[in-house]
Amino acid sequence: MKHKLSSGWIYFFAALGGLLFGYDTGSISGAILFIEKQLALNSWQQGWVVSAVLVGAIIGAITIGPFSDRFGRRKLLLLTSVLFFIGALGSGLAPEFWTLILTRIILGLAVGAASSLIPTYLAELAPVAKRGMMSGMFQLMIMSGLLLAYILNYYLQGIYTGWRWMLGFAALPAAILFIGAIILPESPRYLVRNDKENVAREVLMTMNNNDEDVVNGDIAKIKKQAEIVSGGWKELFGLMVRPALIAAIGLAIFQQVMGCNTVLYYAPTIFTDAGFGVHFALLSHIWIGIFNVIVTFIGIYLMNKVSRRKMLIVGGWLMGITLFIMCWGLMHSSDSKLAADIAVISMVIYIASFSGTWGPIMWTMIGEMFPLNIRGLGNSFAAGVNWTANAIVSLTFPPLLSFFGKGTLFIGYGIFCLLAIWFVHSKVFETQGKSLESIEQWLRDQATKKQKDASSETATVQKEN
Repeated sequence: MKHKLSSGWIYFFAALGGLLFGYDTGSISGAILFIEKQLALNSWQQGWVVSAVLVGAIIGAITIGPFSDRFGRRKLLLLTSVLFFIGALGSGLAPEFWTLILTRIILGLAVGAASSLIPTYLAELAPVAKRGMMSGMFQLMIMSGLLLAYILNYYLQGIYTGWRWMLGFAALPAAILFIGAIILPESPRYLVRNDKENVAREVLMTMNNNDEDVVNGDIAKIKKQAEIVSGGWKELFGLMVRPALIAAIGLAIFQQVMGCNTVLYYAPTIFTDAGFGVHFALLSHIWIGIFNVIVTFIGIYLMNKVSRRKMLIVGGWLMGITLFIMCWGLMHSSDSKLAADIAVISMVIYIASFSGTWGPIMWTMIGEMFPLNIRGLGNSFAAGVNWTANAIVSLTFPPLLSFFGKGTLFIGYGIFCLLAIWFVHSKVFETQGKSLESIEQWLRDQATKKQKDASSETATVQKEN
C-alpha cells in the first residue's frame, strides 16, 4: 500500500459515506419548507423534489454492484464521493426546479451506491470478531448524518437562503470522503481475485493487528473462494445463492414496511398531540436524532456478542407491540393526556427498537450473506430492493394517512412487524461469529444437499414406474 492507515481511520473514512447518506436524506425535511416558497413549487413539484433522491438511489444501488466486482470497491467509493459532491453543491446552487431535480437525482445515485458499496467494503475488511460492529458503523454514521441534518435545519431556518446551506453543506464531508478514499486500501478479497496477494496480506495484517496466523488462514480461505469464476444474474438467482437472496430481499423489504421512516416523519406531530409546544416539537427531531445515535451504538456493540437473528426477532416484537400501543394512544390523544403520553413513550421505545436492531443489522447481514464471486451484485440488488420499498412506503404514506387516520394506519405497520418475525424464523440464517468464507461454504453445502435429495427423489420415482 502506498499509504498506511490505522484500522480505526480506515473504518472511519469508509463509513463516512453513511454520514452523507443520512445527512442528504434528512436535510430535505427542513429545506422543503423554504424551497416551496422561494421556487414557487406546487404540490406535485414538492413531491418530486423530495422523491428525486429515492429515484436516483434505486438506480445507484442496482448499478454499483457489478461495477464494484469488476473495478474494485475503493475506486467506486471515489466515484461515489464525486457524485455526492456534485449533487450536494448543485442542489444548494440550483436556480430553478428542473436543475434541482437533476442534482437531487445525482445525489440519489451517490446515496444508493453508498448503501450498497459500503456494507460490502466494511464486511470484507473487518475481522470476524469485529465484523458486526464495523459493518454496523455504517448505520451509526447514517444516524449521525440525520442528527447533523436536524441540527442544521433547526439553526438555519431563520435565514432566507438557509435551504441552500442545508443542502449544500454535504459537499464538505463529500470532499473529505474523496480525500480519504484516495488513501484507503482496496478490499483484500478483491485484491486476491486480481492476483495481488501480497497487497491483500498487508491490508489484512493492518486489520488483524499483525496476527500472522489469522492472516495466513484468511488468505488461504479467500484464495479458495477466489478461484471460483465471477458470476452474474444467472448465479444470483441460482440454487446455491437462493437462501441468501431470499433472506436479503426479505430483510430489505421488511426494514421499510415496518414503518421506521413514517414514524420518524410523524414524530413532531405526535409530540404536539401529546400537548407539547410547537417549539419543542421542532426540537424533538434533534432529541430523537441524539437518541438514535446512542441506541444504534449499543446495537452494533451487541451484534458481536448476540445472535443477529435473535436481535431481529426481539426487535420485531418490541416494534410491533409499541406500534399497537401507540395506535391506541393516538386514537385517544385528543381526549386523554395519559393516552397522549403513552403514545409518545411508545414511539420512543419503537424508535429505540428499530435503531438497535433492524436499522444496523439489515445492512450488516446483506454485506455478509452473498458469495465472493457475486457479492457486489448481490448487495447491490438487495440495496435496490430496500430503496424501492422505501420509495413505495414514502409515496403511499400521505394518502394512506388521509384515508385511515393517524391511529389506524400504524396498526398495518405493526402487522408487518409480526410478519417480519415469522420471516426471520423461517428464512434468515445466522451470520454472527462466522467468516465470510464459511458462510459461502454453508451455501454450497446446502445446494449440494438439495441436488442430492432431488436426484434421490427422481431415482425413486423412476424405480416405482
